[in-house]
Amino acid sequence: MVRRLGDQDHHDQVNAPRHVPGGEGRLLTHRWRWWSYEPTRVDWLGAFLLFAGTLVFGVNLLDSFLAGLSVQQVNRLIWAPDVVGCVLFLISGHLAFVEIRHSVRSGGHRRGDLGWWIVAVNQLGSVLFMVSALAAYTRPATGSQINADIANWGTLTGALCFSLGGGLQHLERPPG
Repeated sequence: MVRRLGDQDHHDQVNAPRHVPGGEGRLLTHRWRWWSYEPTRVDWLGAFLLFAGTLVFGVNLLDSFLAGLSVQQVNRLIWAPDVVGCVLFLISGHLAFVEIRHSVRSGGHRRGDLGWWIVAVNQLGSVLFMVSALAAYTRPATGSQINADIANWGTLTGALCFSLGGGLQHLERPPG
């Protein structure tokens, strides 16, 4: 059965406890799987976009080791993948908020719950990474970044947000 974004039936989430239909909040754990293809599920799509953004950041990182690049090459090989990765992270974070809102409507997470804070802190990190990326654009006329201090500050604080989100996620336990 194909599920659309936002469907409330979660019985086929990969490796997550699933609500039993008609089970009044009971959770069921199925056989563990390495992979599933469920692009119409908001949580799956968010995780996929986060993974894709991470791969794009890997390209950005590898290209940053190249020496002797022109300003145009720096912007194309380093800055552009940075912005694309940031956009993918922002979309993934938005989808995580959609999932949290869905969870609130179905009696799950509420604003202030640990899951909500994990999503909020990670999304703040994504916003800070985007600020950093935009400030890191290299001006063709001068060969300098728009604002290196903001680029460095945004990267540091975005990484700290992701670290804090990871620490909080370690504390999160599934309901039930």
